[in-house]
Amino acid sequence: MAADGSTSAAVVCSDLVVRYGERTAVDRVSLRAHAGEVLCILGPNGAGKTSTVECLEGYRRPASGSVRVLGLDPVADHRPLMARIGVMLQRGGVYPMLGPRRALRLFSSYYDHPEDPDALLELVRLGPVARTPWRHLSGGEQARLSLALALVGRPEVLFLDEPTAGVDPEGRLAVREVVRGLRERGACVVLTTHELVEAERMADRVLVLHRGAVAAQGPPGALAGGGGEQEIAFGAAPGLDVAALGAALGAAVHEEEAGRYLVRAGGADTEMSALTASLTAWLAARGLAITDLRVGRSLEDAYLAVLRAHDGDGDTSAPAEEATR
Repeated sequence: MAADGSTSAAVVCSDLVVRYGERTAVDRVSLRAHAGEVLCILGPNGAGKTSTVECLEGYRRPASGSVRVLGLDPVADHRPLMARIGVMLQRGGVYPMLGPRRALRLFSSYYDHPEDPDALLELVRLGPVARTPWRHLSGGEQARLSLALALVGRPEVLFLDEPTAGVDPEGRLAVREVVRGLRERGACVVLTTHELVEAERMADRVLVLHRGAVAAQGPPGALAGGGGEQEIAFGAAPGLDVAALGAALGAAVHEEEAGRYLVRAGGADTEMSALTASLTAWLAARGLAITDLRVGRSLEDAYLAVLRAHDGDGDTSAPAEEATR
């Protein structure tokens, strides 16, 4: 996407509404995702993530609103669109007795210009189990095969549903490499996940859904840095004199749990480097070690703050209408 945002969007959703009987699951959601961009949709169970993405993929008809993917209506133009997008399901979609190589060769026969199945096997690191039937693959290996199957048609837009759920560290690395490669070649990636660390690593922008509506959106760093407050989290010996430390730093210090501390500074203009130096100097002067130092809020911190702000009772759960496809 151009720096000025001028590139036409690959995915456009305007005032999308999805209803299940009397209940509104998606309430006037609008979003855009561009070529060469990774958009991550976050939210608790029941927030409307899967319902939204199913409308983008053409598997669910909206109650109202407008949806376009690569300029096409995902429902009315479903057949021509399917040749240009990839969809990774959380589970299923493969004959139990097919191994990865045979499954990829079968799926590649559905496209005019598919990726090379053997190259995809290596990309997702399934070469050693290429002949192993699907039902005998581990959960992580099945997820990697699902990812490869979503890539076989050289998609211009790729939809990933919880791509790292239950995946081993090798698989997570493979997913990140695939997403990075797609971005570099100009594809648009839309993914849903509950794993905020992965979202922070992969996403160019995140969109937070809560109770069917957009609660926040923007680059991960901008969301994590928002709110006008800076934070330093660190580990040290339990029972520090947080009042004395706070006085030395000129900032509030709290022991969140035994041996885990949080420093909250005044505003966005706080010199965090100077504050961090003062903190480490105060601890060093007392012969205390510091561990797990983190400066600034994480995406997880920002995400939970958004949910709390939109849910007065602090309960971020919701009825789970989003069955795994």
